[in-house]
Amino acid sequence: MKEIDPGVAAVNAYIADFSEEVQRRLSELRRIIREEVPEAGEKISYGMPTFTLHGNLVHFGGFKGHIGFYPTPSGIDAFAKELAVYKNAKGSVQFPFDQPLPEELIRRMVRLRVEESLAAAELKKNKKGKPKA
Repeated sequence: MKEIDPGVAAVNAYIADFSEEVQRRLSELRRIIREEVPEAGEKISYGMPTFTLHGNLVHFGGFKGHIGFYPTPSGIDAFAKELAVYKNAKGSVQFPFDQPLPEELIRRMVRLRVEESLAAAELKKNKKGKPKA
């Protein structure tokens, strides 16, 4: 039998600590992210579920009255107009429980973060191969 990844198990445990309704919404957000970046790892970082790809990609969490989504400041800045209808800050947005998750917007934020992560990894790789001046 295949052993479950410790990061996935930790995220499962995090989600299981919430009410059924919050579990459903957290699982929905997790599914959306996983569909966009199936190769990403999962772990708990900063006390919340985190998807990783050459470093932290996005975080999310359950709170009283909302789901928090953390696509870093660049993810918020790039979609500022569309996110204006939600409470948001430098690197976070709150999706209230009384509204459906904005699936397509989340997908686009995740794709942006994947592009940024891959570009940063490529830059880092290229710097390692160059001699120092």
